[in-house]
Amino acid sequence: MFKTLFTLVRGGAAAAGEEIADRNALLILDQQLRDATAALDRSKKALALAMAQDQQEGVRLESVKAQIADLETRVGEALTAGDDMLARRGAEAIATLEADRDAAMTARALFASEISRLRAHVAQAERRITAVDRGRRIARAAESVRRLRAGRTEASAPYEATLAEAETTLSRLRQRQTEACAAEDALDAIDASIAPSKAAEDLAAAGFGPKLRTTAEDVLARLKTRTAPAA
Repeated sequence: MFKTLFTLVRGGAAAAGEEIADRNALLILDQQLRDATAALDRSKKALALAMAQDQQEGVRLESVKAQIADLETRVGEALTAGDDMLARRGAEAIATLEADRDAAMTARALFASEISRLRAHVAQAERRITAVDRGRRIARAAESVRRLRAGRTEASAPYEATLAEAETTLSRLRQRQTEACAAEDALDAIDASIAPSKAAEDLAAAGFGPKLRTTAEDVLARLKTRTAPAA
C-alpha cells in the first residue's frame, strides 16, 4: 500500500509539473532562448579568441623563420671563414629556433582545427536559434488567438473576461445609450408642448389673435399688393 501511495504522489507531482510547464510554455521558451543566445555569444567570444591567438602564432612563426634564415646565412659564412666555434653557436641557436618553429606550426594546426570546429558550431547554433525564435513568434501569435477563442472552446481563468462577455457589455451599453437619447427627445417634445409660447403659437395658427410670425402666404400677399397698381 505504501508503495502504491508513493507512486500516486510521484504521479501527481509529475502531472502537476507537466501542467505548470504547459501553462507557462512561452515563458519557459523565452528563457531557454535567452540561455541559448548567451551560450552562442560565449562561443563567438571563444572563436574570436582562438582566431586572435592563431594570428599571434602566425606572427611568431614568421619571425622565427626569418631568424633561422638569417642565422643559416651567418653560419654558412662562418664555416667558409673557418670559424667553427661561432658556427657551432649559430647552429645551436638554429636548432633552438627550429624547435620553436615546429611548436608554433603544431599550435597553428591545432588552432586551425579548433577554429574550423567553432565556426561550424556557431553557424549551426545561429541557424537553430533563428529557427526557434521564428517558431516562438508564431507560437506566441497562435497562443494569443487561442486565448481569444478560449471562451468558446475551454474554460477561462476566473479573473479573465471572454470575448462573448465583451460583446454583451457593448450591446448593453449601446441599448442604454439609445434609451437615453429617446428619453431626451421625449423630454424636449414635452417641454416644447407645455411651453407658453407653444400655446400662443397654436392659438394664432387657429386664427385666434394676431399672428406671431410671418408666413410665406403673408409675403406673397404683400408682394401681390405692391405689384397690382403697376400692372
